[in-house]
Amino acid sequence: MRKTLIASAVGIALALTACSDNTAPQQQTTSQQSAAEAATTAEVTLSNPLMEKSSLQYEAPNFTDIKDSHFLPAFAEGMKQHMTEVLAIANNPAPATFENTLVALEKSGELLTRTSRVFYNLAGSSSNPERRDIQSELAPVLAAHSDDINLNPQLFARVKSLYEQRNDLKLDGESVRLIEVYYERFVRAGAQLTEEQKTAIRALNEEHSKLTNQFSQNLLAETKNISVIVDTKAELDGLSDSQITAAAAAATEAGQDGKYLLSITNTTRQPVLSQLSNRELRKKVWEASAYRNQSGETDNRPIVSRLAQLRAERARLLGFDNWATYGLDSQMAKTPQAVFDMLGSMVPAVIANTKIEATAIEQMIKEKGGDFELQPWDWEYYAEFVRQAKFDLDENEVSQYFEFNRVLNDGVFYTFKRLYGVSFEPRPDLPTYHPDVKAYELFDVDGSSIAIFYADYFAREGKRGGAWMSSFVGQSKLTGQKPVVVNVMNIPKAPAGEPTLVSYDNVTTMFHELGHGLHGMLSDVNFPSLAGTSVSRDFVEFPSTFEEDWAAHPEVIANYAKHYKSGEPIPAALLEKVMKSRSFNQGYDTLEYMSAALLDMEWHSISADEELQDVNEFEAAALKKHGVNLAAVPPRYKSTFFSHSMGGGYSAGYYAYMWSEILAADAFAYVQQQGGLKLENGQNYRKHILSVGNSRAPMESYKAFRGQEPTTDALLIRRGLKTKVD
Repeated sequence: MRKTLIASAVGIALALTACSDNTAPQQQTTSQQSAAEAATTAEVTLSNPLMEKSSLQYEAPNFTDIKDSHFLPAFAEGMKQHMTEVLAIANNPAPATFENTLVALEKSGELLTRTSRVFYNLAGSSSNPERRDIQSELAPVLAAHSDDINLNPQLFARVKSLYEQRNDLKLDGESVRLIEVYYERFVRAGAQLTEEQKTAIRALNEEHSKLTNQFSQNLLAETKNISVIVDTKAELDGLSDSQITAAAAAATEAGQDGKYLLSITNTTRQPVLSQLSNRELRKKVWEASAYRNQSGETDNRPIVSRLAQLRAERARLLGFDNWATYGLDSQMAKTPQAVFDMLGSMVPAVIANTKIEATAIEQMIKEKGGDFELQPWDWEYYAEFVRQAKFDLDENEVSQYFEFNRVLNDGVFYTFKRLYGVSFEPRPDLPTYHPDVKAYELFDVDGSSIAIFYADYFAREGKRGGAWMSSFVGQSKLTGQKPVVVNVMNIPKAPAGEPTLVSYDNVTTMFHELGHGLHGMLSDVNFPSLAGTSVSRDFVEFPSTFEEDWAAHPEVIANYAKHYKSGEPIPAALLEKVMKSRSFNQGYDTLEYMSAALLDMEWHSISADEELQDVNEFEAAALKKHGVNLAAVPPRYKSTFFSHSMGGGYSAGYYAYMWSEILAADAFAYVQQQGGLKLENGQNYRKHILSVGNSRAPMESYKAFRGQEPTTDALLIRRGLKTKVD
């Protein structure tokens, strides 16, 4: 299960522009006026590369010229220009038409869109103190900017008039869809509230923007603080020589010469726990992860409590019982109960599976001479012994057949060439924002150029944890723009001169993320607001999850799974073990995900009348309520570092991964029935899913591709919870 955030200027910056959420202030705040005055300085304006479209292909950012000092002036001028454009639309004395209202809105905010996309992408993948300060300064200003657009009564009146006559305007389906999307967006933002209520929601939105920004800032700061320093090499028994060398180099870089540094990833479970034989060190690593952001200046507990309460208050103002009800009203799931029912129906089978896995692990602990109760920091380590005993599989041996560059070129790129006819050609002439980032140009089956793609795969300081896709430029026939997309991951990079060997989990994540990337790059719609990944949260993970299973397709894996030294293909017997072991530990994997999804839904099911919650007590009660409180299997994310739920755009939406996986598993099974890996199947999928964005309702797109709605059968088989019947 991939836990991916679709990062964009929309999601990170509270939906800033016409290409995202059409935000512009009617009047500037003091901070906006101050920044705007700075922007009018001739010297700054003339030397600021953000003020004009980039001259590089497809308006790809010229990272060589862009400096941090350029962002605030560009944001200020961008908001000023956008405000002027939007007010001209809102106050137009002519009756509202599709062209003078919605098309005009879609074209507005060009500078703000460009600036926000560049800034927020860099803030997530290449942060520094100055960028973090800029984020903090921008958060409340952009929240007010958004409110001044979404709560403008004259503008909403024009949108509403078009909505009411949308079926009589003789528009094409995509244009009607745009009207519906805009109307829903305005209503959900509070356009129909009284002036008193609008004042209240503005205050809530401002506080919300500050808190989500602070949550993310705290999480980023804590990532560095909680790295585990190890004194001796002996304590690292179980790690490979390459991993130990990398840990030593990381320690030296952190000013700890002669020691070793283990970085903490953004999940509760840490990959290194499957290798370390030193139980005390495993415990130290796990606790550093599980108890992060619960003390000192980076304590996120008060923020989590207030965010849950604040969102409930906002939902009440908008006429909903709680934030979950509000959030799901616009999703495929529609209601929180539908999500609870979906997850709840799986709990008994998942718990039963997990307990069987736990019994096997407890037996292995005894066989290895251990005399202790199974704890979270023991699970992965002893699960590897169980895996080896059951499948005779050594993960270190397996990784030797998954060399990063071969996986990318002969696995991921190869698959998408076979399936969609597209090819990725290196573009070393294009500037990037870090030496590890590589640029490519995407070409279609007929040789025409489609997009620019940046690959940013390796972990480094200043990059937030996880994996995601984002866009520097979105696709739109209206604006004539072609997409410029980036994939970001956190793969540990091997020391200089050594090959980077990746886990099979990272292999599937690479397929997953470029699935998001293709969703953006193969978009073929008119309007920016409907392009690419601008779909509901519980649909957006479908195209990416669909691509994961191609990593195991016999033809694909035979093409990339080759020994990093000899080039020999992975032995058939070893490959068979890898494939059979894919369903291993699925009880654990599924339970830790479901626990986090249920926790997210519970946080956002509280009412506005409830008091601030004690985070740890609430978390424990929520897990117990749903019967998923196994001590040895904590949630994938705990509340204080649950960035999807609290700091990102997946509040009351983390369930979407499972919901989307139902679609993905069903679609993949269907494609195999139609002949599998061939261009005809890929083009059909591209036509009905990847190219249409949000230009029609998601289920309509799925049925156009599949011919029917999905069932859960393929999902249960995919996760090893049901036996395939031929």
